[in-house]
Amino acid sequence: MSNSEQAIIAGGCFWCTEAVFRDVIGVSEVESGYIGGHAANPTYKEVCSGATGHAEGIRVTYDPEVISYAEMLDVFLGTHDPTQLNRQGNDVGTQYRSAIFPLDDTQRAEAEAAIERANQSHEGNVVTTIEEAITWYPAEDYHQEYWDGEGQRNPYCMATIPPKLLKLRKSFQNKVK
Repeated sequence: MSNSEQAIIAGGCFWCTEAVFRDVIGVSEVESGYIGGHAANPTYKEVCSGATGHAEGIRVTYDPEVISYAEMLDVFLGTHDPTQLNRQGNDVGTQYRSAIFPLDDTQRAEAEAAIERANQSHEGNVVTTIEEAITWYPAEDYHQEYWDGEGQRNPYCMATIPPKLLKLRKSFQNKVK
């Protein structure tokens, strides 16, 4: 990849968002992790408790010549429910919030524009927040590439991820690997 940039987003369970973005053209790497909270070096169990303030997120490395940050955000907002406050499906708590963590002022402006676009198709009900990207903490190794391994044997993932992948393929056909 000649050029790469990163995006950090949170849209519920990181296994689900990671699975979606692994199928997006121009994406070279997706790392699950934790961001937006106050606890240093949090564990999965701590984040799941809701006590750390962190969200389950993903850090996406992509080629902006293949897919723009704005397009990445449109895929993000179009493959989860950005109108659910602090939840996605049965996952409830601030750790499952819908959030964008811009890495600079340009990304912040793009995030604001993406939320505006999403609000047009969601009757102004988007609750996705734009938060400061303070410190990124990679999740434990067993969470990385989860869908490609253990996830396809996990009933939760089998119920949750295929509909998101279907939405990706239906709504963003020209962005799928």
